[in-house]
Amino acid sequence: MTPRAALSWPDILRLGLVQMCLGAIVVLMTSTLNRLMVVELALPAVLPGFLVALHYGVQITRPHWGFRSDTAGNRTRWIIGGMAALAAGGFGAALAIGVLEQHFAAGLALSVLCYGLIGLGVGASGTSLLALLATATAPERRAAAAMTTWLMMIGGIALTAMGVGALLDPYSHALLLRIVAGVALGALGLTVLAVRGIEARVAGAPQPDPEAMLFRHGIAEIWAERKARHFTLFVFLSMTAYFMQELIMEPFAGLVFGFTPGQSTTLSGAQNGGVFLGMVAVGLLASGLRIGSLRTWVVLGCLGSASALLLIGAAGQAHATALLMPAVVGLGFFNGIFAVAAIGAMMALAGEGRAAREGTRMGLWGAAQAMAAGFGGLMGAALADLARSTMGADAPAFAAVFGFEAALFALSALVALRVIAHVPRRAAQTPVPGE
Repeated sequence: MTPRAALSWPDILRLGLVQMCLGAIVVLMTSTLNRLMVVELALPAVLPGFLVALHYGVQITRPHWGFRSDTAGNRTRWIIGGMAALAAGGFGAALAIGVLEQHFAAGLALSVLCYGLIGLGVGASGTSLLALLATATAPERRAAAAMTTWLMMIGGIALTAMGVGALLDPYSHALLLRIVAGVALGALGLTVLAVRGIEARVAGAPQPDPEAMLFRHGIAEIWAERKARHFTLFVFLSMTAYFMQELIMEPFAGLVFGFTPGQSTTLSGAQNGGVFLGMVAVGLLASGLRIGSLRTWVVLGCLGSASALLLIGAAGQAHATALLMPAVVGLGFFNGIFAVAAIGAMMALAGEGRAAREGTRMGLWGAAQAMAAGFGGLMGAALADLARSTMGADAPAFAAVFGFEAALFALSALVALRVIAHVPRRAAQTPVPGE
């Protein structure tokens, strides 16, 4: 596609609404439904871990979506179509909660189908959206645009989690279905309105690419690039650490502290609120005041996350309920610092190497992130089940898993010192909106 005009900040904010809608639906699957399976239905944590891992596993197709975005046109249809698939899968996954309670085999089959659909929708919509941002945003705005849309996604996750947490008590399956249906339909409608007319205005007609059908050759070229390959490995390791707690935090709150579904969902919302604050802090300090390098912020985020995880484990063993919320918000804050610095590094490296392959690189790193998220979430759930069965007590079992995750974050910090050493500092100095 030949650019005709660059995205304006209003256009970027509109596309950020799509990211917000993606996060709003996905958070219900990874937090609320996960907790309901483990606590209310008394199912092993590895089951929702497997389902969430499945939805991430399907996203291994992200490089293909990115490559298509580099070599073909009409991304809008994939953004909307992917959101429609995500909305349908989200409602079906909520419906499966009631089926699991009555007929386990049928509920599991429905859950597998719906979580696969969720992964397909996120991959198609999210990657096509990032490709549109990467190719239609002025180079000097790309990192700031990525940061802005990511912040909007985290905002959508936090607001949805806290809003659903407030509405879901007293819990009933019928109430759950009404809430999820409202979120899913609202997200789809907002996406259609948000993307309407943008691509036609900022991009010309699709231009044929002679390599359009050679996907395996294109991805092989990108993998042969040393920086792209090493950064992919860093993304996988660090994101495994990042997502290990995703499926066990709410069950931990329910089993160790006796939180209700609404209270644990609110806790998840507070954690994502901390992520949002961490991202804003880095945006102001790195982009605004130009303090610190990308590597410094990534390392700080990793080590701060490790410390917060150890504190959460200690709070559980001491049954210090008053300490739980601040520790979880702190974890979110340092997660946000790590994530936004990693995004800056990703945007800085996306345009390096072979030209016209930004979408392919973003797809490759997106696939690495998705695989790590699925693997990390499943590993965290499986380790929690194993520790609970061997230790015979919930608090020390969860503390052991959080400690292992903290060790992974510390290892990621060491890797970052080498992998992100040569990322240009300009990625952390991109103008913020309004400058």
